[in-house]
Amino acid sequence: MFPLDKIAKILRADKDVVSGIEKKFSAATGKSGVIEKIVEENEAAIRNRLDFLGLGRNLFARNVYDALISKIEADDNKLFEAMGRPVCDNQAGCAVILESAKKLAADKPGFFLKKEKAEELLRKEPPLKIIQYLGYKNVDELLGREDLLEVFSALRFLEGSDWLNQTFFRQYESLKPDDFEERKIVVKSLGPQWAAAANAFVAKKYHNISHLKELGVIFVIPVSLGISGELIRNFSLILHYLNEVPFYSDLFKMFATDETSFSRNLISLLRGDVIDRRLAPPAGEVEKSQWLIIQRYLGKDDENDWRLFEPHVNPEALHWARAEKLLVKSGDFFDGFSKELVFWQNLSWVGDYFPTEAGIDILASFNIVDTAMSLVKEKELVKYLYHHQESLWNKIFCEYFGEEKMEALMKENIVKGWFEI
Repeated sequence: MFPLDKIAKILRADKDVVSGIEKKFSAATGKSGVIEKIVEENEAAIRNRLDFLGLGRNLFARNVYDALISKIEADDNKLFEAMGRPVCDNQAGCAVILESAKKLAADKPGFFLKKEKAEELLRKEPPLKIIQYLGYKNVDELLGREDLLEVFSALRFLEGSDWLNQTFFRQYESLKPDDFEERKIVVKSLGPQWAAAANAFVAKKYHNISHLKELGVIFVIPVSLGISGELIRNFSLILHYLNEVPFYSDLFKMFATDETSFSRNLISLLRGDVIDRRLAPPAGEVEKSQWLIIQRYLGKDDENDWRLFEPHVNPEALHWARAEKLLVKSGDFFDGFSKELVFWQNLSWVGDYFPTEAGIDILASFNIVDTAMSLVKEKELVKYLYHHQESLWNKIFCEYFGEEKMEALMKENIVKGWFEI
């Protein structure tokens, strides 16, 4: 299969779209054979990893899937032992995992909502379900006895999306740059009082970790899902958030230079807005390439969303790629089993079609997040592919222009939702 056909098939994109990217980007950069290079690198990575696992290239999809699942379970066990066997069903166990992740990531300050302003928002729109759940009389008693950041975290799983979006978050429309300040990111395990209330949230999200971009908080709910591979999945997710939160902090600070549009841009970022209209063809004599910025995993909700098949970059995939590098680094940080974790390095965009026993080709992702998420389904052959495919779009762009340029264009144009180059 020709390289253009291969990439188009993996991305489920029109071959002419991929061909157009190659033509325009080759003209802009002087680089040739990039798509062919990506296909060769993809094949080499697959053969290398299958050889590492003691397997050949001619496998059924089920064999590939089972081998990757077994590898993640083995690495999860190594990580579990290296960390001192922590179980995140209590604050102490969660704290071990959080602190280990924080030591690996850069601990630079961010630009976040002031705590006194966050308290003011809660007083103006008291979270009645939280107050009732904890048995307090009013918001004053709540804030007098509970940690402010834990209360803010609990809004996500106790108050409900209708109240959050239609009532509480409406207050964000009046936020100003002066309501933000420089301070460090906080990673914390919530107290045991929240565990019972968070069960539905955990069941829906398939993990017990989330974050508050505007407050610079990454929090863990002390509930163990009892799922194989849970530690490596949760540890990777924390590393991901430790890259994502600074990315959005940079944007908050950038938007703070214009007070008139600050709150509007802030709200757009927190909603994760994605452009929902098709772009007009580029103007000018020299036709440029237009790229969407998709800051959510649209494939999670609709695998046939039209935007997934247009040229685009994805900040989420960038954060995951950086988390992947930190995960590999953790092997040396703990007790030198980095050789095992190197297996997952630079695999975020790698994947190919393998046949089923019935002779039907299906796409297998070598992406660690897709593989780990598949464990949630108890080894059913569920095709978690959206992390891999989004990473491949990023890979194509970076091969021409580099990661630094991609990140800069993401930040400059994220509210607009697209750019041309």
